[in-house]
Formats: sequence, C-alpha cells, structure tokens
Amino acid sequence: MTANARKINIPSDDPYPSRCRPQADILKRLDPVVYGTGRGFLSDDRLTAFDRDGYLFFERFFEDREIAAFQDESARLFAKAANDTSETVIREPDSKEVRSIFAVHRDNALFARLAADPRLVAMAEQVLGGPVYIHQSRINFKKGYRAKEFYWHSDFETWHVEDGMPRMRAFSVSIALSENTPNNGPLMVIPGSHKHYVTCVGETPDNHYKQSLRRQDYGVPDDESLARLVEQGGIFAAAGPAGSVTMFDCNAMHGSNGNITPLPRSNVFLVYNSVANALVEPFGGQKPRPDFIASRDFAPLPSPGHGR
Repeated sequence: MTANARKINIPSDDPYPSRCRPQADILKRLDPVVYGTGRGFLSDDRLTAFDRDGYLFFERFFEDREIAAFQDESARLFAKAANDTSETVIREPDSKEVRSIFAVHRDNALFARLAADPRLVAMAEQVLGGPVYIHQSRINFKKGYRAKEFYWHSDFETWHVEDGMPRMRAFSVSIALSENTPNNGPLMVIPGSHKHYVTCVGETPDNHYKQSLRRQDYGVPDDESLARLVEQGGIFAAAGPAGSVTMFDCNAMHGSNGNITPLPRSNVFLVYNSVANALVEPFGGQKPRPDFIASRDFAPLPSPGHGR
C-alpha cells in the first residue's frame, strides 16, 4: 500500500485513525468508559470495575428456563442455516460449517426480546448514559473438533473504520448458550486494554466483510502491541456455565481460541450503542458495510424506566 493514498480518505479530524499509516501505534483513549451518572442496575463497585478493566462477568445471569429457550431456538436456527445461502449466515473459513448467524435481533422474535431484556437495556443505559439501540447481533457457534479461532481485535477499530461509529460509546454482551470451559474456546479479554487504541496496518480491501467474518486479516493488532497489552493487563477467560454473561467495552482487545474439543460452545452477542453515537460515513473512506452487520436503524430500545 501507499500510506499517503489511504490518508486522503481519512478526515483530518478523525480522533482514531487506523489502517492509514505504515506502522502500528498505541494511542490514548479520548472518550469516557462510563457515561452515565447516578445509581442504576449496576452497583458503584461494578461500574468502577468496568471502567478499570473494560469488562464484567456475571455467572448464571439468566435462569435455566430462560437459557433453555435460547438454546432450543439457536439449535433450530443452526439446523436451518445449513442450507441457507443468505449473507447473514457465515461459514467457517475452511469448510461449510456454520460459524455465525447475524442480525438475530432483527430476524428472530425470541432474540429480539432478548435484546430488549430490561436488565440488559438498564445496564446499557446506565453505562452509556442514555437511550441505546442494537448496533449488531449474532450467534457464534463452535461446534467442536474443527471450529476456528476469532483472532484478537478491538471491535471499535473495525466499527470506526468500516462502519463509521464516531466514538467509543458502545459495548457488547456475550451470553453463553452452552458451558464455556477453559478448553473449548471461551471469550478472552485483555483487562485494561480498552484504555488504549491500537492502530492497525494495511489498506482495507473493498467488501472486506465477506472475508473478515470468516477470517480477519485486516484490523488486527500487531504482535508487539498485543504483547504490551498482555504484559500490563493479563488475560481473562470468560469460562462459566450456560446463562453466564460477559459485557465488555467496544475497545477492549478480545478474541477466542479454536475449539478442537468434542464440547460445543455457542454464544449470543448483542452490541448496544448510544443513540448519541449513531453511525456516520465510515472513517476508512469506503462504502458502509451492510445493515445486517452494522445497523443504521437508530430507534432506541424501550427504556426499562418507561412502561417496563
């Protein structure tokens, strides 16, 4: 790539430039982690921990009867996706096995209700300081034996460059549909990494999402930056029973190993973004990714404090 060519497409006032310079860098986060004030669903101690570490883990957040319904529905969707050729179904990089199903909050009534769960929305409104909408939703499957990894990355770096998310005012919720063990590829987060923005190298190809959702080659951190982050914060593995929930900041460095065990692992991911942080044109200068990856329906979810 020619470094100057990509810079032409980057607004001069971009607070988080990436994929536009010949070498990686670690920049200071310019945005708050917790935007809300006052009491809410999360205790002061929980908010302090989230601000410090960039994640929270809740063991058995959902009751068995709740998670059983999600398990049954995800199994039905997985079976249906075997012959589904729509873009929302993503397959493993080296096979036709289903890897992810996107836009489940949009296309499925049960997961739409899950996305609007008053407890999750209350956490989102408290942390993000006001009304929220779902930026992205998906189910990630790792059925065992040959499921590939999700390499280390900051979601915000991709959402900023490829989707036009202006600032760090979003977070993800990962809901375990099956037991996540230390061995079957649980979500891993680098504590404290959300306070540092790791720029990436490489000009993003057109329609990059068609490849990146199967295996990401652009928007991934360099080895030296990863080593520095892990040296400072270590690694947290979100192992726990079905029904457990991990919420993590949009800029937290995270990933997961492949699953070569016979133990299947599947998680629902819901991304809550502030309506005050609605998407603009992508900062990488390309056309926006499709709506099933980055929703541009910014209508807020019903607030638990209004008729709930």
